[in-house]
Amino acid sequence: MPEILTPARTPAAVIGLGLMGRSISACLLAAGHRVVGVETSASQRRIAAPRIGSLLRQMHREGLLACPAGDLMNGFRVTGNYEEAAESRLVIEAVYEDPVSKRALFSRVESVVSPRTLIGCNTSAIPISSLQEGARHPQRILGIHWAEPAHVTRFLEVICGRQTSVAAARRVVALSRYWGKEPTLVRRDIRGFITNRCFYALLREAMYLVESGYATVADVDRSLRNDLGYWITFAGPFRFLDLTGIPAYDAVARDLFPELATTREVPELLARLARSGARGTANRRGFYRYTPKQAQSWEKLFHDFSYEVRALAMRYPEDVGDRPARRRKKRD
Repeated sequence: MPEILTPARTPAAVIGLGLMGRSISACLLAAGHRVVGVETSASQRRIAAPRIGSLLRQMHREGLLACPAGDLMNGFRVTGNYEEAAESRLVIEAVYEDPVSKRALFSRVESVVSPRTLIGCNTSAIPISSLQEGARHPQRILGIHWAEPAHVTRFLEVICGRQTSVAAARRVVALSRYWGKEPTLVRRDIRGFITNRCFYALLREAMYLVESGYATVADVDRSLRNDLGYWITFAGPFRFLDLTGIPAYDAVARDLFPELATTREVPELLARLARSGARGTANRRGFYRYTPKQAQSWEKLFHDFSYEVRALAMRYPEDVGDRPARRRKKRD
């Protein structure tokens, strides 16, 4: 019988305590894991615990914690020593998006943890199969793709590499339910996984429309926000087609698909901004320009919105339409 993991029985380690690593740590602590944070940068180690504590306190204010943040922080410790992750049953890396760095990290982790410890790679696009090369136990290495802020969003993709044990992946899928996620199991390895492949296809078309003079950046944002943004929290694209009529989409697809952008080059609109050093709100230069106050305001609003849209999504989980009406009312 496959082993059943629970947070209480699964001490965890998070390798890398930057923005995403801290958010993942907060998510695991909130679910009841004991967490060791491993960070080689002394400056990042100094700020890790205060910032994770701040995330947990906000979760408590939003009603997402069953106990005070301080109690959960008792289960967290930070170190620069990989050997302190030796007792972990789950290790999640959150370091720079570079396959060479990640493979080197896995080698260090495998030298100290049990062969039964699951190792998750937080990557947005690197094929997991390539990260398994040279591993001692490649069957326990899998992708765990989070969305920022990881402690709030419902999103999680669990990705099987070519050598990943499907049983191991399913254990992580089951465990992630304790993290407040609606997880997806990606059964075969593919670059970009699900959401990034779909999102970058959308980005390519959006930038084509701007570069070709059909609309401005603001026009495209406005249209997608008020159409796609209106329903996407409630339903994915296939459910949406069921709800709004498959024949009409079949007819439009026959006409529209041949007209869509298919370039393999990075759109110049994006490449030019990247070359100029633009980083968005982080340095107040991107597709829009920001004053310092505007950048701070947009970042805070995005953070606040994450909690509000999470509350809405919780009212409409993926199986809400399959439940009897009395159960739906009780949940609401």
